[in-house]
Amino acid sequence: MTDVKLRKDAARNRARLLEAGREVFAQRGLDATLNDVAHHAGVGVGTAYRRFANKEDLIDAIRYEQDNELEAILNESLAMGDPWDALVLYLEKSIALHVKDRGMAELLTGRRVRPEVQDQSRNRLAPLVNRVAERARDAGVIRADATGTDLIFLQIACISISTVVQDGPEIEERSDSGDLYRRYLWVMLDGLTPQRADTTPLPVQALTTEQLHALLSAPINADNSHARRST
Repeated sequence: MTDVKLRKDAARNRARLLEAGREVFAQRGLDATLNDVAHHAGVGVGTAYRRFANKEDLIDAIRYEQDNELEAILNESLAMGDPWDALVLYLEKSIALHVKDRGMAELLTGRRVRPEVQDQSRNRLAPLVNRVAERARDAGVIRADATGTDLIFLQIACISISTVVQDGPEIEERSDSGDLYRRYLWVMLDGLTPQRADTTPLPVQALTTEQLHALLSAPINADNSHARRST
């Protein structure tokens, strides 16, 4: 019975650390430490290191969970009948996940994850992303030279736009600045389409010159935290 209890406790602590790791990395990025995660989870540092040998092991486990979420979005997209709607759904939902999770956004580039884990993620998800693009190409709703890798770079571009907004000051007279990246997603989506007689209405209003200047000229905190959201 003691062994069973220890296994249950270990599993429970691991789950708590995974959840805490996602929350900490989502807010602070992957520079947060395993000690930070242990404190957030309410467990001792020793317990954290018994469940994960180092921060990289925790990141790998989180990456696996995130890949599950992305795979579910891709499968939902591929189950849709309309290839254009499927492509839009995949981009909007996957980008929204990355926008609210700084750690996940950093993992997208593959520069903060071990190569073998990045390879596993690519082998799992890339065929599905390529299929989303292939269906849209075959249906003639995107340009004939568009590829799955183009979709990944569209995501990276939108996430970068969102990061600029998140790290900047509050934009005066704008309550929708957190969705600003969606405006540029739709600009990019129109760029994916073949020649069209019209363009898609943009979902978010553009910033004024003054608002953009205020956003880009404000200093970023040394700890890369979101100053305007911590008050």
